[in-house]
Amino acid sequence: MTLAERLPLPSKLGLLAALGSGALLGGAYYFQYVMGLSPCEMCYWQRYPHMVAIIVGLLALASFAWPRLALVFMLTAITALIVTAGIGVFHVGVEYHWWAGPQACSGNVPKGLTPEQLKKYLFGAKMVRCDETAWAMWGISMAGWNAILSGALAFVLASGVASWVRERR
Repeated sequence: MTLAERLPLPSKLGLLAALGSGALLGGAYYFQYVMGLSPCEMCYWQRYPHMVAIIVGLLALASFAWPRLALVFMLTAITALIVTAGIGVFHVGVEYHWWAGPQACSGNVPKGLTPEQLKKYLFGAKMVRCDETAWAMWGISMAGWNAILSGALAFVLASGVASWVRERR
């Protein structure tokens, strides 16, 4: 029996969570550092839950001797993936102008500023906008792909956890 066969399902799923979020985060870094696409503020927001999913996924893997603890880590990873998928959906809505994005990266200048305040605001404004799509494949932006792939990974992990819990009853 190999080591992988001896691992409880929550630990195996932890490895999948870490690898899946690692791949998505790696893709974001590839676009940033290799392709030269600077991330906007909301792009950064989508990265943090992936970092959490990687860490707790690895903790689930390391908790193979305590499957219930691994299960807790897996539930945390699933939650992180749902959060990043939700942020991705929100970001897509900002890109399509369905709703307003954060003031810091949507290009809306606050009303009622004095000339000095306006100058300070404009010179301090970030140049990467959240409401413009920097890259898309098949009409889906990076934020959209993050939402789709993170949601799918969360679904697969949740299905695995559910089947493991059912087997324990």
